[in-house]
Amino acid sequence: MAYDAFTRVVAQFDARGEFLGAAQFDALNKVVAESNKRIDSVNRITGNASAIVANAARDLFAEQPQLIAPGGNAYTHRRLAACLRDMEIVLRYVTYAAFTGDASVLNDRCLNGLRETYVALGVPGNSVAAGIRKMKDASLAIINDRNGITLGDCSDISAEIASYFDQAAAAVA
Repeated sequence: MAYDAFTRVVAQFDARGEFLGAAQFDALNKVVAESNKRIDSVNRITGNASAIVANAARDLFAEQPQLIAPGGNAYTHRRLAACLRDMEIVLRYVTYAAFTGDASVLNDRCLNGLRETYVALGVPGNSVAAGIRKMKDASLAIINDRNGITLGDCSDISAEIASYFDQAAAAVA
């Protein structure tokens, strides 16, 4: 079950039968203060999702042409479409995690069992991880472009989103 930052804190304290303290209120106040940057960042990734996936795939196949050569894992239109679909799904779940500030939706609904599936299908995990890292680089470049993002330091949200991509890459490699 995915939790937003507020629900997660309340659930933890409820389980212990404790009241929220000043440190928890300060942390939640920071979440609220940073929420516009979070929403702007997720919106920018979502608005550029097609280009992020297409460019990452193009760069991946340029570096690893054996993937689209006869016998490669992305050879034939059907396999290539499946590859692009999987990249889009990972990107979508990264944005869900970034929006909620919680990686559980990414882990539970996207990454759980993905490596085993790829191994069973003979999909090279290192190539998938390389594609995810390319999507990460493109997404972070979009987030860190100051045009259209709420003013202020975006390093925290960038680091958080980078960590979701890193989790995804590690899960399939």
